[in-house]
Amino acid sequence: MFGGFFNKLKEGLTKTKDNFTEKITDMLSGAMTIDDDLYEELEEILITADIGVETTLDIIDRLKIKIREKKIKDPSLVTGCLKEVIVEMLGTEGGSIKPERTPEVILVIGVNGVGKTTSIGKISSKLKGDGYKVLMAAADTFRAAAIDQLEVWSNRSGVDIIRHQEGSDPAAVVFDAVQAAKARKVDVLICDTAGRLHNKKNLMDELGKINRVIDREYGDAHRETLLVLDATTGQNAVQQAKQFMEVCPIDGIVLTKLDGTAKGGIVISIKHTLNIPVKLIGVGEGIDDLQEFNPRDFADALF
Repeated sequence: MFGGFFNKLKEGLTKTKDNFTEKITDMLSGAMTIDDDLYEELEEILITADIGVETTLDIIDRLKIKIREKKIKDPSLVTGCLKEVIVEMLGTEGGSIKPERTPEVILVIGVNGVGKTTSIGKISSKLKGDGYKVLMAAADTFRAAAIDQLEVWSNRSGVDIIRHQEGSDPAAVVFDAVQAAKARKVDVLICDTAGRLHNKKNLMDELGKINRVIDREYGDAHRETLLVLDATTGQNAVQQAKQFMEVCPIDGIVLTKLDGTAKGGIVISIKHTLNIPVKLIGVGEGIDDLQEFNPRDFADALF
């Protein structure tokens, strides 16, 4: 099973590898010495892989120290050092959606189009497969078709859904979902919430109201907020995350569409800039293609 997962990850990172690892290998194979020009070229490759300027400069600084410490003179050995630096930056903390304790409420936020509803469907399916009793709440009530889309995923994953009419109060949906979760002895309640980031005040009020309902009606439940980001948007995803962080605390990132982009370096940038764990990564369209993030596997697949 693990081999299958790793191969999927490797496949999913093909575009990033072409844009990143192969360019580095080509550049190093032509280099005679490790000098400022080499570091400058490397910097350029990292920035174009959407690792971001701030993170790139930190990587280069750490790389220089490592190369000095190991007294490396051969340019072909730089790749190994670079991989070590990236592994250190990503840390050892792997992603998991296994509930810390049950009952648990997962609030899922993210702007329209990032794959939020799809991710909820896949998370529900994953948790159900692990033996948890799951319930979905369709509390993104303002986006046309969001409720219907979640219903499709509820059928696909065999998980019940609580829904109201489009345009209804999201907090009222969550209220009903909490009552249902308690009555049905559900382990995990997953709430699809709105992501209208252009009006932070509204979003803040809405999430505040939802959280007050959960505090009052389901105070003993463990709570987690996941932010869904689209890897294909590169550094924009980091900016989005910063804006959401102003509105509410975020416990983990779900990074979708890694297979569709050459900007997979964004994973490193998110960890370095925001210091929020990447919990899940999407490497395909299938219901099983949302994987728990493992930093070491990510680096191995990248190199």
